[in-house]
Amino acid sequence: MVAGADAGAGYFDAALHKRETLMGKSGPSALLKNFKVFSIACFACIGGVLYGYNQGMFSGVLAMPAFQSHMGEYDPLDPNADQTKKGWLTAILELGAWLGTLLSGFLAEVLSRKYGVLVACTVFILGVIIQACAISAGPNAILAGRFITGMGVGSLAMIIPIYNSEVAPPEVRGALVATQQLAICFGIMISFWIDYGTNFIGGTELGEQTEAAWLTPICLQIFPAVVLFIGMIFMPFSPRWLIHHGREEEALKVLTSLRGLPPDHELLRLEFLEIKAQSMFEKRSIAEMFPNLREPTAWNIFKLQFVAIKKLFQTRAMFKRVIVATVTMFFQQWTGINAVLYYAPQIFKQLGLSSNTTSLLATGVVGIVMFIATIPSVLWIDRVGRKPVLTIGAIGMATCHIIIAVIVAKNIDSWSEHPAAGWAAVCMVWLFVIHFGYSWGPCAWIIVAEIWPLSTRPYGVSLGASSNWMNNFIVGQVTPDMLQGITYGTYILFGILTYMGAAFIWFFVPETKRLTLEEMDVIFGSEGTAQADFERMDEINNEIGLAQMLRGEGGNGSGKLGGTPPGEKETKIDEHHEGV
Repeated sequence: MVAGADAGAGYFDAALHKRETLMGKSGPSALLKNFKVFSIACFACIGGVLYGYNQGMFSGVLAMPAFQSHMGEYDPLDPNADQTKKGWLTAILELGAWLGTLLSGFLAEVLSRKYGVLVACTVFILGVIIQACAISAGPNAILAGRFITGMGVGSLAMIIPIYNSEVAPPEVRGALVATQQLAICFGIMISFWIDYGTNFIGGTELGEQTEAAWLTPICLQIFPAVVLFIGMIFMPFSPRWLIHHGREEEALKVLTSLRGLPPDHELLRLEFLEIKAQSMFEKRSIAEMFPNLREPTAWNIFKLQFVAIKKLFQTRAMFKRVIVATVTMFFQQWTGINAVLYYAPQIFKQLGLSSNTTSLLATGVVGIVMFIATIPSVLWIDRVGRKPVLTIGAIGMATCHIIIAVIVAKNIDSWSEHPAAGWAAVCMVWLFVIHFGYSWGPCAWIIVAEIWPLSTRPYGVSLGASSNWMNNFIVGQVTPDMLQGITYGTYILFGILTYMGAAFIWFFVPETKRLTLEEMDVIFGSEGTAQADFERMDEINNEIGLAQMLRGEGGNGSGKLGGTPPGEKETKIDEHHEGV
């Protein structure tokens, strides 16, 4: 078993070395060499922009007097209004996104990543149209539209990174997937400034401001969604999805086009065989763990994600991973980041910025500083490590919360007499967002993605994402009631929970920087899981000719994949797999 693990790990190292010899190392030069793929990934990241835009846009809309007048009993600015209803206005999008996340894996596997994006765009556009009809349909149209839009956002947030990772060559995969996080931050940033601009339509006071002030930022998001929908029609299918569904000749053509290499090029053959090996590995893992679900029917694929997640809770070692993934995402949301993103204008007003225009301007700065703060983490996280970044970030955010609570407690009834105190609290909010941007924003997702064995990674990541969205929904729902009911206690609660998050990371979460899968097994007490995975991969690598290719044994220059055409040996392998 251990020998199989060593051999499997050796194949990964050998493949990396051979690829670097043929292609060169990762970095900006690799992005330039793969400019076509880079362009496709950047285009697909419009989905990330839509996600971020939705996170930030509604906070400004909630603060607009015209929207206040329109929403009636859902009046988001009336201090005497039902704050729970105000919470539903915001949080219902996260509830829809949670449902969309659960369904996205099924859509992406049955329909393909490409068509899954098209379906998600359609749902998103439908939700925007329903919200645009709120003038005549009333407040319930906003609620229904945001729920449906959330379903589209949740699906896009899951499918786009999968698509980008599968069209990208290994040399630039990390950079292209990280681009999604930057796209989200970019969407948040532009949404704040669009809100700031449209707030002036007709005027900034109640009775002057027109409905266009809040309808414009809501409707604007339909245009990038339409662009993404139309553009994805012309984008290639994921080569990995094509191979996984037996369309290997088509996958080879797509890879040839994406890489700009001839079909018999050694680098292209290497990548094709690596994808083929991973596909066969997943099929055989499913056949072993869930023999009744190995046939890839739509119903089996739908059931598989739920059955597989249930299996994660059935052993102590895997349950440790479940705790790390779900609790990390719990603390990410209870840092209060989305309370700031959703209710920033109201928070800034509570901190003494009486003018709605000024509070929106301060909110715009939030988007800029978070976008800038995210960049260093993308560049340096693999060198610094996860634990120190997450711990320092959490301590920084929690300290900002406590300082804000002290300032609010001392000045809540006298902001006009102490404007400097109000601006000090605003600066603490900006500093809080900076700490989140370089730490818990990208790093929480990194940990959730890398702690799982190969055979359970898709389901583990899905479970972590589900925890993220559900806690996101809860935070969005309860924040208005907390801001009204316990005022500065809101910041104390977020601060205490964030300190607890720092302690959780430091004492209970292992450092995962540069760890192999076998080392992950040792840390989580599941020795043998990665070894078994590698042994299975070792068998597959030998079966399809990848091992021989890495050793330089035949097939080179023949124009064949691993010494055989895609339709011959691979067909026999699939037939063999059906009997597993």
